[in-house]
Order: sequence, then C-alpha cells, then structure tokens
Amino acid sequence: MVSVRVAIIGAGPAGLFAGAGLARRGHKVTAVERDPGPAADGTWPRRGVMQFHHAHAFRHQVAQALQQELPEALQRWLAAGAEPVRLRMPDGAEIPMGVRSRRMTFEHALRASALEEPGLQIRRGRVDEVTSRGGRADGIRADGVRLPADLVIDASGRAGRATRSLRPEAASGGPCGIAYVDRQYQLHPGAGPGPLANPIAWQADLDGYQAIIFLHEQGIFSVLLVRRTADPVLSQLRHEAAFTAACRAIPGLADWTKPDRARPITPVLPGGPLLNAYRGQTRRDGRLALPGLVFVGDAVATTTPTFGRGITTTLLQAQQLLRLIDEHGADVETVGVSFDGWCVEQIKPWVDDHVHMDESTRRRWAGEDVDVSLPLPSDLVLAAAEADPVIRAAIGGYLAMTALPSSLRTVEPRARALYASGWRPRLVPGPSHNQLADIVRTALHASAAARHPAPRVGLAQENGTGHGIAPAWPSRTHCEG
Repeated sequence: MVSVRVAIIGAGPAGLFAGAGLARRGHKVTAVERDPGPAADGTWPRRGVMQFHHAHAFRHQVAQALQQELPEALQRWLAAGAEPVRLRMPDGAEIPMGVRSRRMTFEHALRASALEEPGLQIRRGRVDEVTSRGGRADGIRADGVRLPADLVIDASGRAGRATRSLRPEAASGGPCGIAYVDRQYQLHPGAGPGPLANPIAWQADLDGYQAIIFLHEQGIFSVLLVRRTADPVLSQLRHEAAFTAACRAIPGLADWTKPDRARPITPVLPGGPLLNAYRGQTRRDGRLALPGLVFVGDAVATTTPTFGRGITTTLLQAQQLLRLIDEHGADVETVGVSFDGWCVEQIKPWVDDHVHMDESTRRRWAGEDVDVSLPLPSDLVLAAAEADPVIRAAIGGYLAMTALPSSLRTVEPRARALYASGWRPRLVPGPSHNQLADIVRTALHASAAARHPAPRVGLAQENGTGHGIAPAWPSRTHCEG
C-alpha cells in the first residue's frame, strides 16, 4: 500500500478515529486541534464543543467500530466504567443495544488510545487555511506553519472556520425550531433506577414539550427538557429553580431526581437551538469542493440528539472513509467522489428523517394536529406501533439503525390510516404546556423573592405612606425574555 500523508483538522471523535485508523495502516497523519486535552486530574472543559458535556446515547455501532479499528479504545472505555447493554426481544432473545456512557468518558478513552499510535501526531494549534496547488488541496497552514499533505480531512465539526469558504452549501436541513436544556445527576449508592423505556433511555411525550432521560455509566444520567425555540417561558428552564420545579412536577422525572434517589452533579446546561444539516463533498455543479479535501463527521451530518445518532453517523462515515482509502490509496479525487456518493445513500437519509420529524414535532407543539394528507414522520409511525402489531414488527431495523428510514415506508400507510381514523398516541401523565409555564413562572418568582427579600416596613414609612415596599423580583416580561 502506498503511504499517504494526511492532515486532519480537528481531533474530536471523527478526527481521532480516522487518524488512528490511518496511522495503523502505515499512513503518516498529523491532526491539528485547538483544545489541549484533559488536565492531569482528568477534568476537561473542552471549550468550543458545546455538546461535550451534554447528554449522549451511544448505539451498538459505536462499540462495533471501536472493536474493529481501535479495540484498545474500547477496552479503555469499558475500564473507565462504560456499560454495554442488551435489549430483550419479544421472543426472549437478547441483542446488543448500545453503551451507557458520558461523552467525556468516551472521548477520554478514544484520545488516550489514539495518542499511542506512532504514525499519528496531534499538534495543538489553530488551522488557518487549507492550502492548494493546481486546483487540489496540498496541505494546511496552522499557526502560520505549512503542513504538506496528499489528503486533508476536515473533522472540525459543523462550524469549522478554516474551511468555511470551501464548504458546500447545506443540501438539506437548517434550524429546526427546537431547543433543549439538560442536567446530569447520579444515583445514590444502592439506589435503583426510575422508569425506563429501554436499557438506555426513558422518554415522555407531553403536551407541547418532551422529557428524556439518557443513562450513562456508574449511575450517572442526564435529564433533558426539549421545547420549541419560540417559547419564551420554557426557555427559562435554563435557571436551576425552574428546572428543579419542572423535574418535581413531571412524574417520571420526579421519580428519577427525588433527593433520596439521586443528586445533581452539574449545573443546568442550556443546549441552545438545535440544527439538522447535511452537506456533501460537492458544489452545485457536482464537482468536489476541492479535490484532496474530504469533510467527515458533523461537517457532513448534524442531527438533533433525541435519537442519539450523532456519534454513530460520525464513526460510520469514518469507517467508510478508511475503506475507500484502503481501496484507492493516493487517488484522493476518487476517494472524495466515492465517499460523497456513499454519504448521499447512507447518511443523508438520517438527516432528512430528522428534518421531517422535528418540523412535525414543532408544529404539533405549537398546537397543530397531525396532517394525514402527507406522509407521516418516522416518530408518528413508531408511535402507531402501540396500536398495530404489524407496524410493531416492522420497526426494529429502523430503531437499531440497521435499516434506513425508507424501511418504514411499507407500514406508513397503515399508520396514516390509523391517524385518519382519529387515533392519537397517549400522552404521558404530566403538566400541560401551560401548566408547566405556570410552574416555571412561580419558581422564578419565588427564587427572585428569596434572593431579594422585601425590607421590613418601618414605622415612619407606615405612618408616612401607609404602604410597604414592593418586592424587587423580575416582571413577567423579564422572566420570559
């Protein structure tokens, strides 16, 4: 095999996995990353990577990818406490489902194993630009120093700056009108878990919003509250008093977060507006954005976190890129074209699936009914499995991501007919949207009053005015802003 010089922009999951895999194949790889990595005590702020400390779900494909390419990373991950889980099927058989873990635990293990690869160098720095010659990428410039390369891989995420002018426009997706806030808790020693829908998560679809729990390692779990972006009152869930009050009011969350079962271990973490986006390797004219430059990971596909597909689609991409480099070596233009075609077939459908689902969810949360004149989004087809065993039997491949979203087309007409008959999924018991909004307002007002209590009214004030001093808490306008 001809050795290829590779420069990678970014050393997150995509860059580390691809870089270590290429180094093992004898290629010379340099990855440039701004983040210095974890501190000596294991803490890792990971500034600039918002999702690093937020909730994650790891599907079985992630463990499979590590086992195939970096088994040492998988062993490190498990040794750090990551918990593989299996799903029991109706016939009694058990199948691998995923791994309970925080993103930080996963990335610690992946980075430590990648650093041991002798052919992979990770440099701390900022990539200024991708250099080119004769219309082809020929390296990168980092902190003013040029690093020549036969192939440049952009693994810098969806907002990477160095390739901003080179990136193709998004082929689909955009802001989805949904945002979330989450917080991590840990079960007390000996405390059992709360309600679960499966071994990795619990989800409650409520009136106008959603509550999700993702399980991690060692009794740690994340609580997410998902809402419309255009919801000024529920946006205040980012405040601890409001978040805690919401958890107490939603029965499933109350079970998980009650003080005698679990304790919070992070502050409330605002997640911000969510995005679904797919970008290929080519411009509108069908030509590669720059031959010799390949985008991978979130630079290609970004999906909202509700189905836990982000790391999975990233590592599936990285695996395919490794296969194509194995096959085509230094023919980087063929690698780019082939990778683009594969992503269109295997990755874009998942982004489009999220676009359809999230738009439908946002509309329903705004008060619209299910539109039975149009094809149903996947989440409504899944919900219909509650009432139709034929649908239930057809959704396994989609849920496991072993079959593309198109696999639901065979049962979508059955689901649509069910909704047309007037059937609707049962909402989980809990506050309505308006009730939760009142809970948030009340919690914020009580918190503000506790921080700024009204001074005692003196005799001179009483005699002079007959009135006390009004408490200085925020008005409703301030609370909703």
